Amino acid sequence: MASLTVGISDLKVCRAPDTLVTYALGSCVGICMIDETAHIGGLSHIMLPDSKASANGCDMPMRFADTAIPMLIDKLVGMGASRFRLKAKIAGGAVMFATSSDRFNIGERNIAAVLEALRKENIPIIAKDVGLNYGRTVYFYPETGIMEVKAAANGIKQF
Repeated sequence: MASLTVGISDLKVCRAPDTLVTYALGSCVGICMIDETAHIGGLSHIMLPDSKASANGCDMPMRFADTAIPMLIDKLVGMGASRFRLKAKIAGGAVMFATSSDRFNIGERNIAAVLEALRKENIPIIAKDVGLNYGRTVYFYPETGIMEVKAAANGIKQF
């Protein structure tokens, strides 16, 4: 069994019993996707909502919700998952800095972009732990489909 680390602006897929982990989700969002029948899962750590708003968006598709999510789906299907059995669990999107401007609330914008990208792809969201004002670490277990969220101030939750 291997534990694969997903960095910022990164994504990985694996088969059970391997697991996936991503650290330091502040305003970033972690998207866990699973085909529970095939026990194939993936995890994407997006940093920003929209590749079209960035001059180098095409060069770094794993950084953005609108490009990373279709890429994650393609990699899962390429590994043998059924697109029609995929389900998602998401975590992160915290407000890390107090601001009165929605423009600078990247966490909320990331959550909205992830929800929209999953809606466009017809992937149901079956669990989420998003928003608020604290960072998270996510462990994802394709063998069981469990997304474990650890936060220093809030303990461990399983979804």
